[in-house]
Amino acid sequence: MVRISLDLMGGDHGPQVIIPGAAKALERHPDIRFVLYGLEAECLPILEKYPKVKAASTFHACEIAIAMDEKPSQALRRGRGKASMWQAIDAINRNEADVVVSAGNTGALMAMSVFCLRTMAGIQRPAIAAIWPTLKGESIVLDVGATIGADAQQLMDFALMGGAMARALFEMERPTIGLLNVGVEEMKGQEDVKEAGRLIREANLDGIDYFGFVEGDDIGRGTVDVVVTEGFSGNIALKAAEGTARQIAEYLRAAMSRTLLAKIGYILAKGAFDRLREKMDPRKVNGGVFLGLNGVVIKSHGGADAEGFAAAIDVGYDMVRNGLKAKIETDLDKYRATRAPEGTPTGAGGEV
Repeated sequence: MVRISLDLMGGDHGPQVIIPGAAKALERHPDIRFVLYGLEAECLPILEKYPKVKAASTFHACEIAIAMDEKPSQALRRGRGKASMWQAIDAINRNEADVVVSAGNTGALMAMSVFCLRTMAGIQRPAIAAIWPTLKGESIVLDVGATIGADAQQLMDFALMGGAMARALFEMERPTIGLLNVGVEEMKGQEDVKEAGRLIREANLDGIDYFGFVEGDDIGRGTVDVVVTEGFSGNIALKAAEGTARQIAEYLRAAMSRTLLAKIGYILAKGAFDRLREKMDPRKVNGGVFLGLNGVVIKSHGGADAEGFAAAIDVGYDMVRNGLKAKIETDLDKYRATRAPEGTPTGAGGEV
């Protein structure tokens, strides 16, 4: 059984999308049990329409919903202990849930997650990891917005956490890791990126295979399983890719409706266009993973529909079933062991 805590008030549509999304996820994973947090008057009438979700859930009424445009500091002060977002996160601390999924305010969710769950021993800053569709399948890109201007050690931490996530999500023994840079040559790039490359290379860990530097076009090619960068460039890359996908879709739609011959051609090639639409559907890869916390937190797009939110739940389910947190802790311990003086303890209880 996988226990999933849901912030029903998050996102642009709240329980009107999240509860139907939970129903779709439950169909795919009957062993899910939900712990639901939200405003009673808004949530219970919708929950009554989905008896299977209601039967597999425990509902907790909350006093406050965090607005999508609320400042993280304000949300933390106003919502601590009371908001549906806080309560959903704290369910992990209370051992009532294995993972939390929210479509709410990203800044507020990160602030509350760090404050409530704390970072793992040895991790300076958390990261948001995105699942990225590629020509070869899927890759993981991190950080896509949590840590702006990461230093070399933080990039090293991201590489460890991204590698653990790849093993949990893709079930591979040695995922390939690449550092996003302005070129593949060793002399190019910022000093922090070059130093991070040296740290990863010298660590020589069993769980990852360091590829070297990769460029922006390598992300879509699927050159490596995990692309590591800091949050500023990662977020720009993510938004640029999403915008490009929408742009191409609009171009195709306009081209296929321009003339009668184009419309006939679309009908003849409809199967191919349907497969393309499936590949480019952002709902299928919805769900950013907050890495580096003492608990698994999944961030759904705020504007996701029910299918998109169900995909975010699927990601959380896979992270729990495949032991993401334990894999990250194991990799961190192995890395500390390579740096610790002989005889120094390196357990998860503290930083070396």
